[in-house]
This record gives sequence, C-alpha cells and structure tokens, in this order.
Amino acid sequence: MRLIGFNFTKIQAEKTKERTDSIKFNSKINIPSIEPLKTDLIKTKEDIVKINFNYILSYEPEFAKIELSGNMLISLDSKITKQVLKGFNDKGTPNDFKFFVLNLILKKVNLKALQLEEELNLPMHLPLISLNKDNLKEKKE
Repeated sequence: MRLIGFNFTKIQAEKTKERTDSIKFNSKINIPSIEPLKTDLIKTKEDIVKINFNYILSYEPEFAKIELSGNMLISLDSKITKQVLKGFNDKGTPNDFKFFVLNLILKKVNLKALQLEEELNLPMHLPLISLNKDNLKEKKE
C-alpha cells in the first residue's frame, strides 16, 4: 500500500459565536465510497483505488465547525483491492488497510484544521508543545 495522491475538495470553517468557557471537541471521519481507478497517467503494477472521505470537527456547544472533504489515491495489491471494494466497514476489509487510510486522513486533516483554527482564532483541537521555565535546565560547565 502506498499513497499516490491526496486532494481536498471542500474546506469549510465557521465560527458561529464567541468563545465559551468550556469547549468540547468532537470529530468524525466518514468514508462514503471507494472505487477502482483506471488511468493511463499513472503506471503501476498494483491496482489504484480512489477513496472519498469527509471529516467534521465540531466545537461544542455549537461554537464552531470545520468540515473537510476530499479524496486520496492508493495503490494496492489486487487481492486487497477485491476486499476493499466491498466497502470500508465490511468485515473482510483488512485492518492494516483501515489503519493506513485513517491515519493518512487524520494526518492531513489535522494539519489543515490547525491552520484554519489559527486563521479564525479558534482554540486548537490538539495540544501543541510548549516550553516553560521548569522544562529548561541550566547547563553547568
């Protein structure tokens, strides 16, 4: 399995009201379709599948929402392709494939969501590394 391409087709971020004291984050990934892709542009011995995805990050209580949709192209061994085309949540779909796809989506959407959060002055849904004076040790010579 390897990633050939990744594209966003929808990027939507909205802040509906000013920040409240307590915010909860809820995220959801949906894989509405997986389809075989036949093309002369990409030459590979493996099969190529196009995976469409939707990602929603909600800030509760109804404070803000980020929606990202897109697709990715993955090359697969033909044995795995047959199992995968039955459906993402099918019992026959290998867990390795599911983890591979979900981790790729999470990596890309989380980076984009952090960028959008910065632009809209939204709280970060993932904690970023920060330093404080307790983290720094003086170097003794």
